[in-house]
Amino acid sequence: MKIVVTSRSFSKNETLKQELDKSFSEVKYNSEGLSLAGQELIDFVGDSDGWIVGLEQVDASVLKSCTSVKVVSKYGVGLDNINLEDCKQVGVKIGWKGGVNKLSVAEMALGFMIGLSRNLYSSTFQHKSGLWNKDGGAQLTGKKVGIIGYGHIGQEVSRMLVPFKCSILANDIINIDHLCNHRVRFAEKQEIFETCDVITIHTPLTDKTLGIINEKVLKIMKPNAIFINTARGPLVVQNDLKVALKNSQIHGAAIDVYEEEPPGDLEFLNLENLVCTPHIGGNSKEAVLAMGMSAITELRSQIANS
Repeated sequence: MKIVVTSRSFSKNETLKQELDKSFSEVKYNSEGLSLAGQELIDFVGDSDGWIVGLEQVDASVLKSCTSVKVVSKYGVGLDNINLEDCKQVGVKIGWKGGVNKLSVAEMALGFMIGLSRNLYSSTFQHKSGLWNKDGGAQLTGKKVGIIGYGHIGQEVSRMLVPFKCSILANDIINIDHLCNHRVRFAEKQEIFETCDVITIHTPLTDKTLGIINEKVLKIMKPNAIFINTARGPLVVQNDLKVALKNSQIHGAAIDVYEEEPPGDLEFLNLENLVCTPHIGGNSKEAVLAMGMSAITELRSQIANS
């Protein structure tokens, strides 16, 4: 069988490549690190039977041209780049397992919370510019944290906050009563936006979550609020966040994802109260291996059952 790997991260990991090569003799990797889309993506996938995909778009426009594809296995956890209905229409099976990078993303979110609360980032920026500002910010311990999206990652963030004795307000589209306790309670988004000291978002990108963090929401957050997005860029209206940070409507923000990647608004990226990383939340060494092994396992399983 012919296997194609379009994920750039997977394609440069020798451990994952060796593991995949054990099961399939004909594998094509995106070794040049190409950003594949449109006809270039179609040409690259070609007549492959199985496809390990990263962030590339999988929809009818590709699948109708690449008719040999029987299985699409996801390297990563988000499925927003895969049109599940289009796959179903042409009989393509999906290999996917959620939560494989939850530790990596949750650790980053926690790091952002501590760093922004204690002014670690802004004071570093100021100190390197010659300003000796001894404002040490506030402790994270005991603060009210809002977690929007209480799935694998949201729950892991909550677990990591146990030693900090934070009260957790959790929100999800499904019933999470069984996950609530003396430390965690369900709350509507409005309450989270209005009352929480820290707000971190961990939802998938859907029509309902697109742009849920916008001007209206940012205006009702507390002046000392910290906002964190390690999920998907389009969940946030980026220019609205830029305005809020420039006007000090909130204390600060940390984002690992953007409306367009890589982002081009350097004025936004250079704001002193913004911490920005290049979509590395799920890219710890351990998470890369976990996501890759999961994609391989799911590919093997789906092909065996096809």
